Amino acid sequence: MALLWLAAFLTPVSCVLPTDRSHHQVPSADPQPPIKNLRMETKSKMLAWDVTGNISSIKCFKDSKNSSKGQTQKSCTFYVLPKCKASNYTVNVTTVDGKSFSTWIRYPEQEGNPGAAAQGLECQVHDVDFLTCGWKVGPEAPSDVQYSSYLENVKTENKWECPRHTANGLGIHVQCQFKGLSRFPHVQYRFLVNGNSTHSSIPCAECIMYLSHIEELSPPNMTVSCNKSHSVIEWKTRSHFYRKIEYELEIQKGTDDPYTQKAHLKTSLILSSPGVYTVKVRAMVLRYTNQKKGTSQWSAPQRIACHQDENAPLHFWLTPLLIALATLTFAGCALLLCKRYSLRQKLFPPIPHMKDPIGDGAHTENMLAWESDRAGPEECPVAKVQVLGEK
Repeated sequence: MALLWLAAFLTPVSCVLPTDRSHHQVPSADPQPPIKNLRMETKSKMLAWDVTGNISSIKCFKDSKNSSKGQTQKSCTFYVLPKCKASNYTVNVTTVDGKSFSTWIRYPEQEGNPGAAAQGLECQVHDVDFLTCGWKVGPEAPSDVQYSSYLENVKTENKWECPRHTANGLGIHVQCQFKGLSRFPHVQYRFLVNGNSTHSSIPCAECIMYLSHIEELSPPNMTVSCNKSHSVIEWKTRSHFYRKIEYELEIQKGTDDPYTQKAHLKTSLILSSPGVYTVKVRAMVLRYTNQKKGTSQWSAPQRIACHQDENAPLHFWLTPLLIALATLTFAGCALLLCKRYSLRQKLFPPIPHMKDPIGDGAHTENMLAWESDRAGPEECPVAKVQVLGEK
């Protein structure tokens, strides 16, 4: 609960109950004011008035804090209007002759007993996907009071009824939880609690916030892998609203004093020295609205034991020795094969053979031309035989 109170205090969340039931315009002492009929037009979210004089400048204020220049000489726009908390809306004008004029109204109108409304409304985004809002029963609430709640997109006014109420021992709703926040766009929301009773009218209570501003980051999930020379620490944090997350690690080696190490936008760390470590990690984001970092709880500490191999020096020398031995063995085998081939050539020289004019490269031999009308020295003469008929 203390974290919820701190988040509500540091972020622009409006969760204060109304204490004033009036809705009026302060009368002007000027008999001819430059503006009159000041009013709030809720549909357009504009503070409007009628102009009756010559105006040179206009400024609008909400509770004397938030200012807005007039869009025209007849209105100012406020992008978020409360539905439960009454605020003072003031208009300051300066006429062309240098005179100043101011008037104001309270909005919205209040009905019912403020002491019967839900009290101490607080909301928190947690465990990545959950929005939980809680409140207390008003001290002046009637015995039959029942509260109901819903979430509203401030810009579009789309509404989602609370899917899961939690009741106290008397059966009165005192908590609501939404699950699956990825379906909600990153805009401003209003969480509103209405009260119902048959005895009296009960005012509403509301919180206006960005879901990212009330998120409590979950501790990162951490895993460790280890071998004989180093260990790798990896972690991860999920969020629907933040992508750039910083991390802080607390590392303790053996019995040494622990030290912290930042990891900006990184999700891993290598410890190169073997030994026994204890490590834990947490996530941090910068909330731009108040320039303050939101920090998760520390993860559960993990013990890392990376012991050096006792035979590491032997392994260091064994590998190059094996490589050298293999090289020498290969060279010896090659030399032996060469010598054996040379000795075989000497013991068994090749046997000469007749050259085949066709098969043994006949195209490279000198061939003699054949002359059909001249007999060679080794040729037999051919006798002509004539066959005669019988007489």
